[in-house]
Amino acid sequence: MKHLRIRARLTLLYGLLFLAGGALLLGVTYFLVKQNIHQRNTAATALPADVKLDLGEQQIRLLEFVQQLQDRQERIEQDTLNALITQGSIALGLVTVIGVGLGWLMAERALRPVGQITETARRVAGGNLHERIALAGPQDEIKELADTFDSMLERLDQAFDGQRRFAANASHELRTPLTINRTLIEVTLRRPNPPPEVVQLGETLLAVNARHERLIDGLLTLVASDQALTVHDRVDLAEVARHVVGDEPGTVEADLRAAPVVGDPVLLERVVQNLVDNALAYNVPGGHVWVSTESTDGAARVVVENTGPVVPGYEIPGLFEPFRRLRSRTGSARGTGLGLSIVRSVAVAHGGTAEAEPRDGGGLRVTVTLPTQN
Repeated sequence: MKHLRIRARLTLLYGLLFLAGGALLLGVTYFLVKQNIHQRNTAATALPADVKLDLGEQQIRLLEFVQQLQDRQERIEQDTLNALITQGSIALGLVTVIGVGLGWLMAERALRPVGQITETARRVAGGNLHERIALAGPQDEIKELADTFDSMLERLDQAFDGQRRFAANASHELRTPLTINRTLIEVTLRRPNPPPEVVQLGETLLAVNARHERLIDGLLTLVASDQALTVHDRVDLAEVARHVVGDEPGTVEADLRAAPVVGDPVLLERVVQNLVDNALAYNVPGGHVWVSTESTDGAARVVVENTGPVVPGYEIPGLFEPFRRLRSRTGSARGTGLGLSIVRSVAVAHGGTAEAEPRDGGGLRVTVTLPTQN
């Protein structure tokens, strides 16, 4: 019972209540009809109290005849009651079937607003916080629920918009001074015969500056991936992966099969690039990296795995959090801590998923699954 959908449960409940009510009505009708027939038969066969018969043998025959009439009347009464039960049960069964059908239709009509709320919630879960239910109809409990849900979406939309604007503005504001710093450092290093200490300091500052620029670019990409897609081009993940792997000659093994999807080519390329960069950065010396793409069961997949260190299973979920790394949340020169966060955010924006699992023998296997059509 608890595994049935609510529409089926409501229909079953309606049917049981209708059947119970019909059975009770049939039982009451049977009792009343029986009482009524019995009273009429008693009144029809009873002799008046003041009538006295003394007919000898004629009286005995008359009593036998009356007894036969009473027995026949009882059989007629019982047949009538049996026919009432039989015909009434058949009619109750037919009417119950009709009632269950009508209950199914009425349950669908009653739950239609709930379905509208569910569809809106699914679209919102896909990243479109601008959706609203805007349920029309009487001011009942479901309308109140829909209005409350709309109010919650409005507050969430405002909060996320404020967060996106803050991240975007902060990233742009930080990018300008970093660009100026890089230019000043490069100009200083290009002066004739700079002291070795200045060269070493300048190269260190350039490396730190480059890391900060990558961090800001990652933040901008993360903000862009959290928004609704505005570009819906046909993209083959195999071509994207082939382009990314081509920039790493001899270090990545690829098995690329056609995997067409619809989405933003720039963001999808960033997904594959982040996966490959992450696999290379967190690999063991002399290790391997494998990249594969395929399209099966209406979904396109890109899988990247490496021979890195052993990854505990309990640390897998945290890898998709911003600025989260294995055993440390901050302080790594190999990356910004946004790579897998961007991967999952872009995958969700395209209606897909990003999952990771430890690889046998060490390393990580990351699978991004996207629908072939959006």
